[in-house]
Amino acid sequence: MVENTSSSQAVAESFDPLKDNSPYGSGAASSDDAQAPPHVNDPWIEHSIEIRRGLQRLDRKQWWLWSSAVMIILLLTIGMASFAFPSLMRLGEGTYSFFLSQAVRGLIGLVLLFSVYTVYQQYLINKIRGQLADQMDSVAKVEMLTHEVYKLAVLDPLTNLHNRRAGEQRLVEEIARSRRYVRPLTLILLDIDNLKQCNDQFGHDAGDNMLRSFADRLRRAIRGSDMAVRLGGDEFMVILPECRAEEVRHVLGRLDGLQIECAGNKVDVTFACGWADYQPGETAQQLLKRADDALYADKRSGKERGPKRFVFPIPAPSV
Repeated sequence: MVENTSSSQAVAESFDPLKDNSPYGSGAASSDDAQAPPHVNDPWIEHSIEIRRGLQRLDRKQWWLWSSAVMIILLLTIGMASFAFPSLMRLGEGTYSFFLSQAVRGLIGLVLLFSVYTVYQQYLINKIRGQLADQMDSVAKVEMLTHEVYKLAVLDPLTNLHNRRAGEQRLVEEIARSRRYVRPLTLILLDIDNLKQCNDQFGHDAGDNMLRSFADRLRRAIRGSDMAVRLGGDEFMVILPECRAEEVRHVLGRLDGLQIECAGNKVDVTFACGWADYQPGETAQQLLKRADDALYADKRSGKERGPKRFVFPIPAPSV
């Protein structure tokens, strides 16, 4: 399918029980951050540019400092030579004049050698600093490529939600956490009803637009500690830690009323849903199977989508 950008309707945040008050919510990655689309202005590249600019400013200040030091040393040398010059011209003082002349010449020579050594060390420092800046650029590029590979590995390219493999791995982790700390965990499966009809009537571009719009609405309907997953095709999964089954209706209510525009026509995006809460002792496959059974039961029911959908029986929360 051709993947174009699309916009979706904003969703009002009005459900208090699903606010991110989970003790594990602060440790979970934000869905907006984890699913941010790739951008040319990668933070690592920007950070590297800022470091390079800072090094350049440091170079200018350091050069000014050392130039001033060399100038002062040269002025000091000239001053000492000017004071000693009259004594050097007095030939009658003999030995004293000779030793004073040698001392002044030696001092001038040491000052000049120190100046040359200082300039050489400054050159070496600047060379090392340039190499360090180049290495930081290389590291930044590697980090950017690593981030891109990570997104290719765990994100769905069309919707920018997590893919099936990342979702299944996260589900196993959340089950282990729920079992260890005796916390509620709910799994939702969603299936868009009219994706095939949209593809047949308006083309695959419209179908892609429907998927992206639904994914964007789904991302806005959940907390940062939750995870939205595209399983494939028109199927989606939502993992809700610290959420009981009776609270799912609030998430689903935020998904209602979505419309997209196709060839000048408003098309409603409807979906079937099924959910299940984690029961102690069951595996990820068993939890998925119960949620999948609930999804297909909702499909077979043929009920009208919308608020009446919530007549669907809610599983009893785990103890």
